Amino acid sequence: MTAEGGGPRISLIVATYNWPSALQLVLASIAAQRVMPFEVLVADDGSRQDTRELVERAQQTFPVSLVHVWHEDTGFRLAAIRNKAIAAARGDYVVQIDGDIVLHPGFIAAHAAFAERGSWVQGSRALLSEALTARLLAGERVSLTPFTGGINNRGNALYAPVLDPLFRGEKGGMKRVRGCHMAFWRDDLLRANGYDEAIEGWGREDSELATRLCNAGLARRNLKFSAVCYHLWHKQASFDAVDRNHEVFMRTVREQRTRCERGVDQYLSGTSTPLSLVR
Repeated sequence: MTAEGGGPRISLIVATYNWPSALQLVLASIAAQRVMPFEVLVADDGSRQDTRELVERAQQTFPVSLVHVWHEDTGFRLAAIRNKAIAAARGDYVVQIDGDIVLHPGFIAAHAAFAERGSWVQGSRALLSEALTARLLAGERVSLTPFTGGINNRGNALYAPVLDPLFRGEKGGMKRVRGCHMAFWRDDLLRANGYDEAIEGWGREDSELATRLCNAGLARRNLKFSAVCYHLWHKQASFDAVDRNHEVFMRTVREQRTRCERGVDQYLSGTSTPLSLVR
């Protein structure tokens, strides 16, 4: 069943770039949810043809609408492709993950139950080892639990919804923000103008957005024990752009900005977004 009967209509945005074998695992975990999202949007930062073909195959049997939002590969533009997916979303609540985040079957149900106006959500994730990731990518069926060998930070793999009210975590948008697992009301994202596209290359786009949302008076809520997910191992991204992106982030902190200049509004209805971006 979908979440719309017992909570907000959830648009699940999955960011990806040239790792179709990981994306296939993620899509399979979405299709196995006990409660389905309203729709899934693959936010593709310029992947090759093999990713497009994977999504097209999945669209034939996927249990909900599966949309491929793509733009040309001109470098790391995660902020831009997420904005394009947010603009294309038809739900009223956006849950975003990366294309290397495998979901527990109760993931969407947890977000549907946890969503609360006046707030945005930071989720956690369990980290998988290189060896365990290789087994999953090879097609081996592995039951992922806190006791599975090769899971780091095992507390994040514990599915225990009764503990959610007891966990507080960080309160603001500056610390321990991870864009690989977050959730927002879509209209809050539109008021903030989404991600700041002045940020290109890896780093700080998630903290910068979170800080603007907090500056606007939204509360950060941390979801740990019911929306469980597992982060596949991969090599670290290049940190070359971090210092430059940090300057954009610090401007938001200093000026207490609540909205960015170059954001999602350029892709909304009546603007110049090419229809070819959405497949």
